Amino acid sequence: MTDLERLLALVPPPAAPVDPHADWTRVEDALGLVLPREFTEIARRYGRGTFCDEFSCCAPEEMIEENPGRLEDLRLILGDAGEDCPHPVHPEPGGLVLWGSDSIGGTLAWLTEPAESPEHWQTVYWTRDDEFEYPEGGVAAVLMGLIENRRENGADVGAPWFTPYRKDVHVYLQLTEAEGAPPYEERLRILRRSLAPTSDRGGFAGAGGARQDHFAAADDQWTLTYETAYGHQIRVAYPPGADTRVRDALLAAIDAMGCRVKGVLPVHGTAHWPELE
Repeated sequence: MTDLERLLALVPPPAAPVDPHADWTRVEDALGLVLPREFTEIARRYGRGTFCDEFSCCAPEEMIEENPGRLEDLRLILGDAGEDCPHPVHPEPGGLVLWGSDSIGGTLAWLTEPAESPEHWQTVYWTRDDEFEYPEGGVAAVLMGLIENRRENGADVGAPWFTPYRKDVHVYLQLTEAEGAPPYEERLRILRRSLAPTSDRGGFAGAGGARQDHFAAADDQWTLTYETAYGHQIRVAYPPGADTRVRDALLAAIDAMGCRVKGVLPVHGTAHWPELE
């Protein structure tokens, strides 16, 4: 079984990928490089989106627009901190080419040496903390390793998943507890039962009892976070046009939890559900 076959078994691709037939020849022409075939095959099978809401591969436009500027900016910031980047950046010979990223500012790049053997390019994981990691194998092996490391390092996730790209509506509901409301664990159970069936998307328990629990509902069309880590709130993302359905379902669940909506935060500069403000 190849690494790509293992990735497909570990993380099933979506039935309807977003932009699966992207034109990667434009990227190759722009960079003057032939891309690894495994990378373009992953893009075809999965389309645009994220693995476990954490790791994503670049779309063609992003790869053209971000190379080499994003890596050059990171190298400049590193230099301002008195450190040298250990690698050149394309189009310098063998230089780094960005191919993916994580959700907190880390980048995934290839060392493009030798140029004529892209299937053997080494991946460099340049983390947000300016550490350099060198995962083994091609893109499929790297993605599998990152997913497994995330699970082993305390991210409470079930089976790995892939979320296709879409422009969601985001709503943050600040909550207050009514007198006699049940504890957090029971409130979470009530919330998920009200929106059942749901599927796990990870979470954590922090210092002082802070919690964050992520899950999906409505056949994975809605993604939610219930938390006390950054205030007592529910964060929900859902496709445009589902406002009434989502609002009615959440308000009923919040009432069953023994909570009330204290306010609705504007997200990305936009306020939704103004009738609750």
